[in-house]
Amino acid sequence: MKIACCIANAAVSANIRTILAGANHEATLVDSEAALLRTIRRTSFDMILVDIGAHPRDDNGILAWLKLRTGDRTPVIILSALHSPELAALMLDSGADDFIPRPVEAVELTARIAALQRRCAPANAHRIIRFAGYHLDRDSAHCTFDGQPVDLTPREFAMAWLFFSSPGIYISRETIGAVIWSADSEVAGRTIEQHVYKLRKKLLAEGRRTVMIRTAYSQGYRLERCDPE
Repeated sequence: MKIACCIANAAVSANIRTILAGANHEATLVDSEAALLRTIRRTSFDMILVDIGAHPRDDNGILAWLKLRTGDRTPVIILSALHSPELAALMLDSGADDFIPRPVEAVELTARIAALQRRCAPANAHRIIRFAGYHLDRDSAHCTFDGQPVDLTPREFAMAWLFFSSPGIYISRETIGAVIWSADSEVAGRTIEQHVYKLRKKLLAEGRRTVMIRTAYSQGYRLERCDPE
């Protein structure tokens, strides 16, 4: 089985590689979130394993990616040295399929991988977001407002899904660039402002503004519900 692994710690990375090789799995290891997102866009994997070194902030790239990837059948395992029920709940609620505290024994990790592969293989979740009159369907990449279609390009829909899945939370330009363009912020940053501008106009549905995308120079963007006029 081909497994993409995002592990920043070199010692942990070497240990996981050894465990996976011993179970006849083919591991592709990267050491950053951006590298993982680029890799999984270019190559298909049977499973993805991510090591979380610290409790993530609300605008963490992995959290954003987990929320955006609904419909993808590839199972995701989160590893962490933080033995925190709150972190486990956060990652599972965001879309991870399993959370494993480490250090983990080789026999347990191998068994969890096999069990997750069996559990996730037949299922494909269907996810919908409803917020402030908007209805977003991830599987069909379709957006409506009060039942009327909102014409969004694939990237505009991906950006809208990212904002609507985390209303009230600032999402950094780096996260938007990595999740939607799978590129470093310097590459995608020149077009992010333009896409946000176009999305703002399209979300002004029928002259009614029920949501707005607010900009903060040092924090990025966030979606907010507008107060009734």
